[in-house]
Order: sequence, then C-alpha cells, then structure tokens
Amino acid sequence: VQLQASGGGLVQAGGSLRLSCAASGPFSRGTLGWFRQAPGKERELVAAIRWYSDTYYKNSVKGRFTISRDGAKDTVYLQMNSLKPEDTAVYYCAAKNGRIITSELNRARAYDYWGQGTQVTVSS
Repeated sequence: VQLQASGGGLVQAGGSLRLSCAASGPFSRGTLGWFRQAPGKERELVAAIRWYSDTYYKNSVKGRFTISRDGAKDTVYLQMNSLKPEDTAVYYCAAKNGRIITSELNRARAYDYWGQGTQVTVSS
C-alpha cells in the first residue's frame, strides 16, 4: 500500500489549504490520520478518521480543520481553515487496515503505512 500526499504550500495567516492523501490500495475499513511535525518537535496527530467516519481532532485544530474521506477514491482530505503560524509543519498522512482504539490514535506506531510529507508554511 502506498500513500501519496499533496496540497501543501505557503499561505498567510487566516488562509486555507486542503491536503489530499490518495491510497493505492483499498481502505474501506481502515483508519486514516494526518500527523504533523514541526522542526525540533515530535510528530503529533492532527486528525484521524475511521472507516465508519468517526473523526478525531487535536484540540488546537478543532473548529478549523476538517478531515474527510472519499471511499470510492480511497482518498482522505484535510481541509485547513483559519491557519495560524503555529500550524507550520510537515504534514504526513498515515493509514492502518483496521481499527485503532481511541487511546492509540495519536501514536505513530499504531499506523502501518505512511505517505511522504508535504510542507505547510503559514506566514504571519
């Protein structure tokens, strides 16, 4: 399984970006997540979505980011609005064929597949 992430870029604070992650294999019953890693910081979960569309968000992005998936295209999206400079990071999509329990969603080791990162830079 391969994941291909796209959609990063440079945007001013308050702007929007939409990240996409296309999977080469079916994830009709899988869990997909978006992580990010800023320089000198640990990789952290931003949002995740289970196959039955339960969604989870990092507190600091609630109300600003929306994760969604298109099962027909095996693609997951991260719509990011009202972006802040602190959202600047490399964003990675990750996936697991199967369910991840809630307490493990934010653990990178719970995911089996990773896409290449895409840089998001928010200028102040």
